[in-house]
Amino acid sequence: MPLTERSLSTLGERPFGVYVHVPFCSVRCGYCDFNTYTADELGEGATRASYADTAILEIERAGRELTGAPAVETVFFGGGTPTQLPSADLVRILDAIRRTFGLADDVEVTTEANPDSVTPDSLAALRAGGFTRISYGVQSAVPHVLATLDRTHDPAGVPQAVRWAREAGFEQLSVDLIYGTPGESIDDWRASIEQAIALEPDHISAYALIVEDGTAFARKVRRGEVVMPDDDETADKYVLADELFSAAGLGWYELSNWATDDAAQCRHNVLYWHSDNWLGIGPGAHSHIGGERWWNVKHPAAYAQRLAAGESPRHDGETIDTATARMEQIMLEIRLRTGLDLDSLGPEASAAVPGVVSRGLATREGDRLVLTRTGRLLADAVVRELVE
Repeated sequence: MPLTERSLSTLGERPFGVYVHVPFCSVRCGYCDFNTYTADELGEGATRASYADTAILEIERAGRELTGAPAVETVFFGGGTPTQLPSADLVRILDAIRRTFGLADDVEVTTEANPDSVTPDSLAALRAGGFTRISYGVQSAVPHVLATLDRTHDPAGVPQAVRWAREAGFEQLSVDLIYGTPGESIDDWRASIEQAIALEPDHISAYALIVEDGTAFARKVRRGEVVMPDDDETADKYVLADELFSAAGLGWYELSNWATDDAAQCRHNVLYWHSDNWLGIGPGAHSHIGGERWWNVKHPAAYAQRLAAGESPRHDGETIDTATARMEQIMLEIRLRTGLDLDSLGPEASAAVPGVVSRGLATREGDRLVLTRTGRLLADAVVRELVE
């Protein structure tokens, strides 16, 4: 690992989390550029049956290197679709993290899941094994929108999946939505919002669809087969979501995330936005400890081969300099309802603050700069003003 003694010494000073990347999906969605694979895209040594054992090898290796790590406060299984693995394998990976680092008494353990990738038995096994939070990739309640996104689940089955999770005893339940899909009307989006609210989740994430280079979706846009909505329509959908979520008792705490109260916030994601410490497990997973970050080889077969040979899966890394750290602090903290620490800004950024406030893009709340709703719509522009 690339860690210096200075970085290792910070381990006990900030919250510590673990991200576990599970790279398997039943279908590759056309808009997705994540490091994910269907079963027939992977070679020998990178099967779902062997994945838990490989991830556990990396966890144990990291435990020997991250001396002085505190108990883990958050664990997040993402992907891909983590629930493509048997619940017993996900629990085994969590148990390895527990054995290696220890888990805080109030640890938050999240798994992402598709509504059609769980059963009452699989959810009960996850909950009994220590998982506390589930995040369902619902994306839309409208069949034609789901079809455009290549999603496989039937929206009529989502309430049942939510009920199963509640019956299994999950403490927190999140619903993920996407807006701005080509062909999605404002009424379609309203229907998705209303279904999500009716599920009575503790947390909702709503992200605008972004066309990533190299995806099947990007090729369709380039060929004119689908047309992306304009910025005004996307902004209208964000405003509608914020209004309806707020009326239902879900307050924003990050640009794209709403929760019923502070306890329902995704603590693992907050750890990222505060640039705390985390270990990434899995192919392509990124880690950050004390201003140093590194990332693993991307392909699951190469990842498995390295660990089987007793080698590090690390591909590359970097040390974050002071100027970069300050820029990233602005980019991340300004996204949060708690706002940006004004006392930490340099002279140039401080000089830009009055203009941002006077144009109604943010307000001063004590020693913090907090975006207004208009400012949230123009967050990238606000960041540019503060960092340039």
